[in-house]
Amino acid sequence: MPDGATHGELPELWAGIECTVNRVGDRWLDQLARSGHYDRHDDLDRIADLGVRALRYPVLWELVAPRGLAAADWRRADAGLARLRARGVRPIVGLVHHGSGPAGTDLLDPAFPEKLAAYAAAVARRYPWVEHWTPVNEPVTTARFSGLYGHWYPHGRDDRTFVRALLTELRATALAMEAIRAVIPGAKLVQTEDMGRTTSTPRLAYQADFDNARRWLGFDLLCGRVDAAHPLYEHLVVRAAATEADLAWFRAHPSPPDVVGLNYYVTSDRHLDERLERYPAWSHGGNGRDAYADVEAARAPEGLAGHRWVLAEGWRRYGLPVALTEVHLGAGREDQLRWLAEAWDAAVAVRGEGADVRAVTVWSLLGAFDWNTLVTADRGYYEPGAFDVRGPRPRATALAAMTRALARGERLDHPAAGGSGWWRRPDRLFPGCPEDEDPGRAPHPTPAECARPPITAAGPAVLVLGGRAGLAEAFARACAERGLAFVGIDRPERLTAAELAAALDHHAPWALVDAADTRPEDPAASEELPRGNLADGALRALAEECARRGVRIASLSSDLVFDGEGGPDRTEADLPAPLPAHPRGQRELAAERAIAAGHPGALLVRTGAWFAPWRPLAFLSAALEALDAGASFTAAEDRRVALTYGLDLAHTVLDLLVDGEAGPWHLVHPEPVSWAELARRAARIADLDPDRIVGVPAATLGLARPRPHRPLGTVRGALLAPLDSVLERYLRERVAEAARVQLAG
Repeated sequence: MPDGATHGELPELWAGIECTVNRVGDRWLDQLARSGHYDRHDDLDRIADLGVRALRYPVLWELVAPRGLAAADWRRADAGLARLRARGVRPIVGLVHHGSGPAGTDLLDPAFPEKLAAYAAAVARRYPWVEHWTPVNEPVTTARFSGLYGHWYPHGRDDRTFVRALLTELRATALAMEAIRAVIPGAKLVQTEDMGRTTSTPRLAYQADFDNARRWLGFDLLCGRVDAAHPLYEHLVVRAAATEADLAWFRAHPSPPDVVGLNYYVTSDRHLDERLERYPAWSHGGNGRDAYADVEAARAPEGLAGHRWVLAEGWRRYGLPVALTEVHLGAGREDQLRWLAEAWDAAVAVRGEGADVRAVTVWSLLGAFDWNTLVTADRGYYEPGAFDVRGPRPRATALAAMTRALARGERLDHPAAGGSGWWRRPDRLFPGCPEDEDPGRAPHPTPAECARPPITAAGPAVLVLGGRAGLAEAFARACAERGLAFVGIDRPERLTAAELAAALDHHAPWALVDAADTRPEDPAASEELPRGNLADGALRALAEECARRGVRIASLSSDLVFDGEGGPDRTEADLPAPLPAHPRGQRELAAERAIAAGHPGALLVRTGAWFAPWRPLAFLSAALEALDAGASFTAAEDRRVALTYGLDLAHTVLDLLVDGEAGPWHLVHPEPVSWAELARRAARIADLDPDRIVGVPAATLGLARPRPHRPLGTVRGALLAPLDSVLERYLRERVAEAARVQLAG
């Protein structure tokens, strides 16, 4: 949107690539390398095809000139910026994104500002047509993580280091813009910051007031507003050892943003509570005066302030153009859609009220890696964005479809995204927090910490054939976590076409999952199970009826649809051919083909040996029990297996259904292993002796109907987590499941 655009117009739609290059110790962690962006020259065409008007694009100091400007490598930046220019997408060039500069400098280096300014001048001279710039992304957040919490280099843990790092970043921002404007007089500063509000119990109101003032400190300094009347002045000068000269420099060299960029996440708003007994130990902290839990406000009764609040507050505080410069949520796909829709609606509403709201930015277009650990380790945790990069090429998700629609000024009405996101539902509260009090909750739990409380279902249902047996149970639990209505039904012996239509009329699903013939497998046998007594002709009729009504459908089968003899691992490109010894595989293939014939858009999901906390893999249980008793355990060393964790499978299938994916998908955890190696890995995680696993040829074990020799692989995308992380989670959740069953019984 050009400067001076009328308030009646819609905001622009911008986008961004998660491009953090942060330093932990002596290691730089590069999101662009993790996403594969360096090796794909057509990523920017995919992004341009979404219809976005501007792209936050990295020309990062650490990457272009790690050994100084004389040795700068401009090739990637040249190609990327030229492509954006040719496609008519305005770049918003970022120079440092949660980083601390190349080796030889850091956020405590007094020369950092001048060094960044020199780099900024070189970038401006090379690209004099670029108008919008973000020299340093989220300076307050970066200073907190680097100088106060110790997560990133230089790993400080005190107020003095935090303030010194922040002043360095902001002085670098002002000097960089000065250098850029010497080359490009009309250059504009798009300054970003993670923004939210802090609430608290009455006792901790003083700390909430401090945190709320600190949130705006970066903008206040750039605008030259920090003087003796500022609420943090005394803290900065007395406790954090900033000098009056430090603060006066910003008043003498104001560099107010041309756009106040507000990054707002579901974790941005915080709630403080001194009643520690209500919260897990990992949420406990304090300030030296009071001990308290610092938890997500999204799980407290007061809830989120929301995108409308942050936009309106930014506009009121500075009277400068505002934009949502990062909109991203790591969650199920339907909640990702709801979060983006909520942000867009807020921007439209606040702009309609008279605020100069410039844009909403769809962030993490290529996804984000390991932000569940604040990018302190490389653990393979991935959150998709508008594209999922875990395949041979980025795959457009439902977020891409919503982005294209918003860019056209339209809305995307997805059947799974009706109702409210989890952060708006009444049962969002942390367990044990009553509605009529003001407690709070622990930070949004990861699988490694704890499970989310049950969520109230809303909207059209997911209809699962299989009742609550086998993998149908995984879908029931996944839907409960995600707030998706779930209906599980056992297959009756006979259904006419009219009865099938009546069932669909009654349940009105947006998606149907055929999970009627699924249960865990062990290496010893493939058990004979009826197919649910629904004939292939009836399955095809059901699929045809779903296709006619626009109901998405997924069929679940397994690696048993392949013979597994010789050659490489079986992928989606291979033609299935079950072994005669596995009639179950033949039944699965027949059902898969019947559904595909009736519904051209059917999703055909094949799993490996699947397991879950409530249905453990018998092989693993036997191995761990033997080791725990001090005995050895014998397992096949020459047969490999690919595993599928039931809950991960269900969540991934739901995401694929929301995305509208079709055709065969092999959903197995990466890195198939031998049965003996599987037992050893589980033993290490369980702190048992892996050397007592004895690997032998499978032929010596007398297996009646072993699984196929060749496990499943994939050419479409490895969508499930690495095996070791899954085994660790499984063993922990297995204990929790046993405790739950004991309590219920």
